[in-house]
Amino acid sequence: MSEVVLQQAASLSVAADRTRVLGRLALVDRLFRQVTRAAAVIVLVILGGVIVSLVYGSWPAMKAFGFGFLFSQSWNPVTENFGALPAIYGTVMTSIIAMLIAVPVGLGIAIFLTELCPYVLRRPIGTAIELLAGIPSIIYGIWGLFVLAPFLQSHVQPALIAAFGDIPVFSTLFAGPPYGIGMLTAGFILAIMVLPFIASISRDVFETVPLVLKEAAWGIGATTWEVTRYVVIPYTRVGVIGGVMLGLGRALGETMAVTFVIGNAHKISGSLLAPGTTISATIANEFTEAVGDLYTSALIELGLILFFITFVVLAVARYMLMRIEQKSA
Repeated sequence: MSEVVLQQAASLSVAADRTRVLGRLALVDRLFRQVTRAAAVIVLVILGGVIVSLVYGSWPAMKAFGFGFLFSQSWNPVTENFGALPAIYGTVMTSIIAMLIAVPVGLGIAIFLTELCPYVLRRPIGTAIELLAGIPSIIYGIWGLFVLAPFLQSHVQPALIAAFGDIPVFSTLFAGPPYGIGMLTAGFILAIMVLPFIASISRDVFETVPLVLKEAAWGIGATTWEVTRYVVIPYTRVGVIGGVMLGLGRALGETMAVTFVIGNAHKISGSLLAPGTTISATIANEFTEAVGDLYTSALIELGLILFFITFVVLAVARYMLMRIEQKSA
């Protein structure tokens, strides 16, 4: 009888211990859920705070200039007449130039590292490319001003003017004296800066392609180019587009490097060799010198426009990725 009582007491003790352990695990799980939820909410609160502060700060300029601020080329702090069109044009054009250069080069680097490069060289070359992303932007700006711009001025830009001077449309794009600094130089600097993002992400997604798919293509006689064109890129197009959009987002908002080499001129020119400006370069150059509420408000409104452009680009990219995923499913 006493043994039965002892066994029942032991069973109750084990059950109580199990209940306490399960209760503790449930408490930890609820705490983990609340902490992660709070982290997500904090991001939304910060994003909302940024939007509210930008709208509040730019409200005087909105009331003074309205939608005409977006289409005006004027930028005169003396008469307090401001327009954002040259800065918007410079931001978009330099980003387009950067992506036209960086996307094919970055994809080429990724394809070489995953499909053609000897195995012992893959890690050193990949690490060297990734290190480019860690260089401060002001270093890129100094290098661009003292090395890249003189090189372009003496070698590349005269060759472009001579080559395209008699061809319609291109004669306008490459017209004027070779200043060295300008929209094209800023595009080159941005291309170098976004190259590590595109190359690294593309290389990582290329490595996720199952080997059996490549072997199947090789088995039917496909070349390396055909395997890359018809197997690797279609299989990884979602990740590749994500990497390109990440690079584009970086190009749109880059400040210091562009400020050094773009020339900082508030005007729109059809020539890519002419000086210009971007939204971020204008803010960086003039915010500390802005006197008066309207001048400061105009610069803040430029920041709001850049925020909107970046948001639209990322939203379009996300929509494209969703469409691709739906078609693949």
